[in-house]
Amino acid sequence: MSRIEATNDFVVKFANVNGSGSASANELFARAILRMGVPVSPRNIFPSNIQGLPTWYEVRVCEAGWLGRRGGVDLMVAMNPQTWAQDVAEIQPGGYLFYDSTKPLPPSAFRPDIHVIGMPATAICNATYDVPRERTLFKNILVLGALSELMGIESAVIETLFAEQYKGKERLLDSNVRALHAGREFARDHLSVQPFGLKVQPADAVGDKIFLEGNAATALGCVYGGATVCAWYPITPSSSVAEAFEKYAAKFRTDPATGEKRYAIVQAEDEIASIGIITGAGWNGARAFTATSGPGVSLMTEFLGLAYFAEIPFVVIDVQRGGPSTGMPTRTQQADLLSSAYASHGDTQHVLLLPEDPRECFEFAADALDLAERLQTPVFLMSDLDIGMNQRLCAPLVWDDARQYDRGKVMTAEQLDAGREFARYKDVDGDGIPWRTLPGTHASKGAYFTRGTTRNEQAIYSERGDDYVRNVERLKQKFATAALLAPQPLVRAAAQKTRLGVLYFGSTAPAMDEALASLTEAGIHIDAMRLRAYPFPPAVAEFIAAHDTVFVVEQNRDAQMRRLLINELEVAPSQLTKVLHFDGTPITARFITDAITRHVHALATAPRSAA
Repeated sequence: MSRIEATNDFVVKFANVNGSGSASANELFARAILRMGVPVSPRNIFPSNIQGLPTWYEVRVCEAGWLGRRGGVDLMVAMNPQTWAQDVAEIQPGGYLFYDSTKPLPPSAFRPDIHVIGMPATAICNATYDVPRERTLFKNILVLGALSELMGIESAVIETLFAEQYKGKERLLDSNVRALHAGREFARDHLSVQPFGLKVQPADAVGDKIFLEGNAATALGCVYGGATVCAWYPITPSSSVAEAFEKYAAKFRTDPATGEKRYAIVQAEDEIASIGIITGAGWNGARAFTATSGPGVSLMTEFLGLAYFAEIPFVVIDVQRGGPSTGMPTRTQQADLLSSAYASHGDTQHVLLLPEDPRECFEFAADALDLAERLQTPVFLMSDLDIGMNQRLCAPLVWDDARQYDRGKVMTAEQLDAGREFARYKDVDGDGIPWRTLPGTHASKGAYFTRGTTRNEQAIYSERGDDYVRNVERLKQKFATAALLAPQPLVRAAAQKTRLGVLYFGSTAPAMDEALASLTEAGIHIDAMRLRAYPFPPAVAEFIAAHDTVFVVEQNRDAQMRRLLINELEVAPSQLTKVLHFDGTPITARFITDAITRHVHALATAPRSAA
């Protein structure tokens, strides 16, 4: 039977039960490999409701630096009888199954084409620990120890992580170290007779990259970007954005001399109240945001329409999950594009920013706050669960201390006194963006009535058709201006001239990067463009026009990005080929490679159409 042999390039998946304490041990496994200089990309797959349901933790180990999901599992650590069959089925032929062999299993429970490693972890813990909770928790560390011995992960590295985690709690530190070494000793004494082909060797492939969750990076970007008001209602997977913002704001927005907090965080009674609060804050001149997910956006649409039409700036951070309705709260998708781009009734369009990783979450959060004020409109930051709730390796966060906040066209008291014309909804220079004033700017000048009903350029109520048309056409022009101000798409040209192109965005990027390399190796050359914002600048239409076939890779059922491209750019649907992944797990490089390869082969073998 074949045996997978790999060093610093494999996938390990832990199958556990939610609430068993496995998460911290699994993260230690990933961090230990990272400390040895080998890039890792872990993903936590957990249930949305109660303790006792299945949970998984998948770790991609890849010295080459690929950070997307690869597809397939080389080692399954199966600790949950409830999911045994599906877990065993995921293992690659020649791969490995590590399991708790306390209770004997029949031969039919195993596959003949994989290598099985049994360790009676429960029996060992029952004989060692008297407290039931300790038996459960230390079983995970025992398994960690055995795996570290088999794979060559240095025990000193794990002990250092323990010391950092349990600083000041020496009793916990000592007991975890003992459990770790007990697992290593068992592996040396009982498991080393079986050849094990997955190894970790020290490397220097991490460089200066940092390990960070997207939600934390987003929150930090909001702080650096000048946000002072956050209103939110808890919803998975976005809640940790507001929680992290509170932590960072307490550190960076608290007066060290007086202890005065220079920020406001409100946990509202629901999503409607939260967006109402930031609408008021934005109108008053504060930089404000809310964090939510798809169901929250659905509830916020009326206020989004008001803010769009009344031209009030704020930011909505949408950490997308599986939908519709409650859907899959702890699974990832890119399925809020249409609901966010066109949120509210009538002719409404919103700016969407599409970050690929925690670093761009940080950058785009600050950019979104600038854009919202520059454009005087709501701006969406479209993250998702895969980016937001998982630790990702990314380039270090960078901030220019000389950067000034872009407040846009805000008329001052001095300008009003100097005789500057103030017409709240008048386009004075062709970009569609009018001048505004903030409350209290002047004692008698620059006031206007904010309303969601139609009005003329001076903000006076009007139902005249020409006033309405002038206003909504100006809003359309402002949206065109947004296409030039938002983050621009990035193009990667193929090594050879090609008539094939691919468009992708957001969390699809890491898997797409690897897929492009695999396709090139197979002789399939594709020009690639990563979209980073909507509305689309002219470069996107030009890219599509330059290719006969353009694949659009996205993680939803209905090809929502493709729909946006067809609707906004009026391109022929036949030019855009769907590549769709929507089962709630992050898209894999193998899925993209296989899908595009099938399409290319079909194109190559298709009969020529009749002249």
